Amino acid sequence: MASLAKLHRSRKNRMLAGVMGGIAEYFGWSPFWVRVLFVIISSVSVAVPGILIYIILWIVMPNATDASYR
Repeated sequence: MASLAKLHRSRKNRMLAGVMGGIAEYFGWSPFWVRVLFVIISSVSVAVPGILIYIILWIVMPNATDASYR
């Protein structure tokens, strides 16, 4: 599996915007487990809702291109 050279939203592992897929590709992890971990952390966190973090990452992270993959 090709990994991302920089942190970008994934083009291959998308459910909504590719944020969790991009994080998984960057670190070489399974997208499924990154999503599960995000849901667990978001459910436990009281201070900052997970959806807000996701939306911020969606805006800040650029979309991956062919040149983004090593």
